[in-house]
Amino acid sequence: MASKALPPLEAGCVYRTRDFEPWSTNPPRLAKRLVERGVLVRVAQGLFACPKRSKFGVVPPGDDALMKAFLEGSPFVFTGPERWNALGLGATALFAAPLVYNIKRSGVFELGGRRFELRRVPFPQVPSPEWFVVDLFENAERAGTSRTELAGALSRALARGSFDRERLGAMAQRYGTKATRVLVYSALQDVAV
Repeated sequence: MASKALPPLEAGCVYRTRDFEPWSTNPPRLAKRLVERGVLVRVAQGLFACPKRSKFGVVPPGDDALMKAFLEGSPFVFTGPERWNALGLGATALFAAPLVYNIKRSGVFELGGRRFELRRVPFPQVPSPEWFVVDLFENAERAGTSRTELAGALSRALARGSFDRERLGAMAQRYGTKATRVLVYSALQDVAV
C-alpha cells in the first residue's frame, strides 16, 4: 500500500473514510489498520472516531461530532424531550433516541452504539426557545401531552413573560402547521398587552 505519513487525528473527532485520502491511495485499508492499532474506533459503516481517553477509559465521541461527520457537515439541530421539557410547559417526555432535524436524511440510524432518529424537516439556522415551543406543539402526542394543555401552559408562560411574543408568532407562522398556528395565536391573544 502506498501510504504516506499517518494523518493528524484529533481525539473526540469523527472521520469519514474519504478523510484519509490525502494520506493513502487506499483510505479504507488505512482506516482498517488504524482501527486494528486502536488509534480509531469504528462507529458505523465508513465512520471512525478518534477516541478521547480519560482515567476511566475511552470516552465516546459527542453527539455533535457524530452528526457532523454522518451528515457531512450539512446543517442539523437536536430537538426532542430534553429541549421541550426545559421550556416549562408541562412536557415530560423521554425518547429512546435523540431526535435530529436535518436536510439530508430521515430514518433511525445507529452510530457508535447509539440510536438517532433523523428527520428531514425545515428548521432555523439558530433555533430559539420560541422555535422549540412550536416544535413541541408539532410533536405534542410524542411528548406525552395534548395541544390544548400546551396552549393553556403557553398562555400562562406568556403572561409571565417567558417567551418573546413577536418571535413566537414568527416561528409559528414559518414552522407551524395550521393547527399549531391557531393554538399559538390564541395563546398570544389571551395575554395581549
